[in-house]
Amino acid sequence: MSDFYTTLGVPRDADDADVKKAYRKLAMEYHPDRNNAADAEARFKEIVEAYEVLKDPDKRARYDRYGVAGLGNAGAGYGGFHHVDLTEALNIFMRDFGGFESLFGGQSRTEQRRGQDIRVSARISIAEVAQGARRTIKLKTLNRCEVCGGAGARKGSRPAACGTCGGSGEVRRAARSMFGQFVSVSPCPTCHGEGTTIPHPCEECRGDGRVKADKSVQVDIPAGVSENNYLTLRGQGAAGPRNAPPGDLLVMIEIKDDERFERDGDNLVMDLPLSFSQAALGLAITVPTPYGDERITIPAGTQGGTILKLKGKGLPRLGQAARGDLLIRAHVWTPETLNEEQIRLLRELAIHEGEPPKQAHGFWARLKEALGA
Repeated sequence: MSDFYTTLGVPRDADDADVKKAYRKLAMEYHPDRNNAADAEARFKEIVEAYEVLKDPDKRARYDRYGVAGLGNAGAGYGGFHHVDLTEALNIFMRDFGGFESLFGGQSRTEQRRGQDIRVSARISIAEVAQGARRTIKLKTLNRCEVCGGAGARKGSRPAACGTCGGSGEVRRAARSMFGQFVSVSPCPTCHGEGTTIPHPCEECRGDGRVKADKSVQVDIPAGVSENNYLTLRGQGAAGPRNAPPGDLLVMIEIKDDERFERDGDNLVMDLPLSFSQAALGLAITVPTPYGDERITIPAGTQGGTILKLKGKGLPRLGQAARGDLLIRAHVWTPETLNEEQIRLLRELAIHEGEPPKQAHGFWARLKEALGA
């Protein structure tokens, strides 16, 4: 694979404006709807891929230091590096520049006919973030008509070439002015850019090539995802009209609140309430983790705010085997009401316990110490 800077034809110290300018020029030149050369599609994907990395300061810094290996392999939708396919490259181009609709006054034929993307949400628990999850998602969508095979034409008939555009899907209009002759190209108003018409529409789908349907899609959610990550399932969206390419299914990830844990990146933090006697004398206790209960020992003399670390019991790093840690924050509980016997014992203890230290380390210092241990 060629160097991304070489692909866009910019120096390594090019600023954002130069990168964007080069990308726009090359993407317009090699866009599959404008360039019929055999290598145009491959070049277009390479150009978009290079721009996606160099426009992002964090990705660009990692690429400059480590090359493609520094971009990770987290997969589509998670910020890691992956090779884009043509559909994704076209979507990125549309996202950044509005596609041909804004640049030339009309959508590309590819975008006009492609099926709709479908966006759904999947809610998972912290335990499922830790270990991955599988969901079966039910959709109301459009499927290819089985009666006509998606062609839109009645059985025994076939689509016909459009009489207005002669099958090209485009109409050209010439106009003269004092500056010379201008030619405008726009989608055919009769066939809407498809190049064909349906003289005898299918009775089931009425010529659209699609019918309403219920559909179930199984989604495997990898371990380590975060809120607002998403999965892109190529071709699982609505069918395109008359056998046009289908859209995609976008599964947005939502994480359920868990009252036991706070998430801090790959680490989890939990509060552990202890009585004064438990903190002073120490004890063995069972605590929850995303992987099941774990037995730990609380050392004698544990202070309020002390951070105990269970290494590797946090959340996985997306696409990696490494895990974060579970940080257990000790809280010494003080009873709000006391009976007479408790008051007597505490007063007796006060005689023997001595003075507390003048200064203790703050919580963030203890947290830093725990993470660096």
